[in-house]
Amino acid sequence: MNRTFWVTALVAFINALSFTILIPVLYLYGKQFGLNDFQTSLLFSSYAIAQFFATPIIGKLSDRFGRKPLLIISLAGTVIANLIAGTATTASVLFIARFLDSITGGNASVAQAIISDVTTPADRAKGFGIFGAAFGLGFVLGPATSLFAQQVSLGAAFLVSSAIAFVALLITLFFLPETLQHKAGRSRNIFDLGLENLIKGLAIPRVGILLIINFFIGTTFTIFTYAFQLYFLHVLNQDNRALTLMFLLFGVLGVIMQTWGVSVLNRRFNLVTILLFALFVRSISFVLMPIWANISYFVIVSIVFSLFNSLVQPMINTLISLNASSQDQGTVMGLNSSYLSASNAFGPVIAGLMVNQAYPSTYRYPLYLAGFLTSIVWVFAIVNRRRYAAIVDE
Repeated sequence: MNRTFWVTALVAFINALSFTILIPVLYLYGKQFGLNDFQTSLLFSSYAIAQFFATPIIGKLSDRFGRKPLLIISLAGTVIANLIAGTATTASVLFIARFLDSITGGNASVAQAIISDVTTPADRAKGFGIFGAAFGLGFVLGPATSLFAQQVSLGAAFLVSSAIAFVALLITLFFLPETLQHKAGRSRNIFDLGLENLIKGLAIPRVGILLIINFFIGTTFTIFTYAFQLYFLHVLNQDNRALTLMFLLFGVLGVIMQTWGVSVLNRRFNLVTILLFALFVRSISFVLMPIWANISYFVIVSIVFSLFNSLVQPMINTLISLNASSQDQGTVMGLNSSYLSASNAFGPVIAGLMVNQAYPSTYRYPLYLAGFLTSIVWVFAIVNRRRYAAIVDE
């Protein structure tokens, strides 16, 4: 791995740190503005919906104008948006800030395209594993940083996030070179920004089926991630400090699996096998979590879940990258991020509609649903595995 790869991994880590500072506080911050459970789910979903349309545009533009300028724009948007969110005085301003962050938030897909630019096909799984680990390390330090920021206020977490994203912006400006060797041709139509690829992408051989699988993987996961917080706070009667520590635990386990685990497993099993087994464990874990309302039991199941869940996205990202042409890496990774964003829009709303704070037992329902739907995705992925197995796996 060359210097550019490690600079990109550093930017990814700092960006993840900035992002994960907000995860433990967003639900509670929305509550601070008087939002109910369903309205807070819209706070999550509005961000995701805007990203669904923005990320393919950013990916397309990164293929056309280069990775660096688009990464700079994305990071600058995060800096400004979180500054606004941290100083918001009304719920409407908070929604506007989240929307601004989302429409410029294609930094992950651009960083993934850079990884594709600077790694060989044989090293790509390892590269995405390290990239995932960098994000996972952000999950370790992000909640820990959030815990300190929360001692001031929930809004302070957004201000700290903005400052950290600014560091990533400076590193990108001064230390990251352009990695795109062959830019895509410029369209004569200035409105050709890649939105049509949201549909056309599904027809790309091998890649299209992976986008569909990843969309449903993301939907089931975001049902869980939203419902997990409500169940943890309202059924297990934990506080925001304990919730933040749970995210910290997820981050530590994710780093272990995405650095050491991916490397070990990839030597013994092909990418598809690892993906399918990780999905199987995820589906079982979702169902087991709410069976017994006991914090020790919940933590044990969560540990098993986190270890194998952290394998899913590195495997999906690697398979998509390997099945796409070199000149389309930015576009394809943008599509991948876009479909994940769309799935993020549906998951919280589904969970928000299923729960009722007056009836705590309802907080179990989204977790059961996430497990059931993940098992369907698992079966679908098995049935269609020959349609997306990477050439290097065959």
